[in-house]
Amino acid sequence: MKAVLMTASGTPDVLQVQEIPKPTLKGDKDLLVRLKAAGINPIDTKLRQRGTFYPDQMPAILGCDGAGIVEAVGSGVQNFQVGDEIYFCNGGLGGHPGNYAEYTVIDERFVAKKPTSLSFAEAAAAPLVLITAWEALYDRGNLQAGRTTLIHAGAGGVGHVAIQLAKLQGATVATTVSTEEKAEFVRQLGADQVIFYQQTDFVQATLDWTNGEGVDLAFDTVGEPLLTQTFPAVRVYGDIVTILTPGTDTEWKVARNRNLRVSLELMLTPMLTGMVEAQQEQARILRQCARLIDEGKLKIQLTQTFPLAEAANAHHLLESGSMLGKIVLEC
Repeated sequence: MKAVLMTASGTPDVLQVQEIPKPTLKGDKDLLVRLKAAGINPIDTKLRQRGTFYPDQMPAILGCDGAGIVEAVGSGVQNFQVGDEIYFCNGGLGGHPGNYAEYTVIDERFVAKKPTSLSFAEAAAAPLVLITAWEALYDRGNLQAGRTTLIHAGAGGVGHVAIQLAKLQGATVATTVSTEEKAEFVRQLGADQVIFYQQTDFVQATLDWTNGEGVDLAFDTVGEPLLTQTFPAVRVYGDIVTILTPGTDTEWKVARNRNLRVSLELMLTPMLTGMVEAQQEQARILRQCARLIDEGKLKIQLTQTFPLAEAANAHHLLESGSMLGKIVLEC
């Protein structure tokens, strides 16, 4: 089969299409999947730049997000059959092969039926951002109806899903954007307050919007220095969730003085630690999101697709910044 191999860490040019053996079923719960599309996420470009979590296992196949059709099932598979259309977030961290390929093998416990209303490309754009936003807002931030939230980079992959999930929970949403095009996009998703962060002090704008109190929950999808800058925009005893690692230069004084609860979100943890129950919970999130998508309550913005052979070009585009929505490889 054809697969995009990461031959070393470095520029996008280290991604090379090669012929490798087709994977085979190993466990009785395994599914052999004919991949139709693979999502591209910032974690892919970071691993390509610095090396994977398993540097002794090279070359590697990147790509956590996938969507495809079940072609064979193990003897113990109970919930799927040949021909089922599925989507999932699994592999691609340097150990278990990822989804920049024509085939993959995955445990049935870690997948969900693809939303019927989405194409394979749209479905492949969804899993990592759905799980990240869901865990960040609902599990870490405990977002409830009637509360206010500030979501940074609302037009991005995680941000545009987070806006919708917050609105579905009954929250009021402010979000930061850089252009009028992105402002219109997030308004269509339900954002109540749009802040042009390049032209406006987002902290002051947030305080004005909340009558000087600050939001109940802030969601940082960007990282430092934005994390530190966001602390004064959160109400006393409020919550802030970040999907990036706080830097050694993070200034915690304001967060401490405001008694903020700071939470870290990394949806990759179950894969990295082999936590089967947690991976099953993430599959449950995908099932719930599939229902919301098919009911027209949740949308995935797919901005551009590339053929598998152009994975390097896709990485170049993602690293150029200011992306609206998601990029996908069609396998």
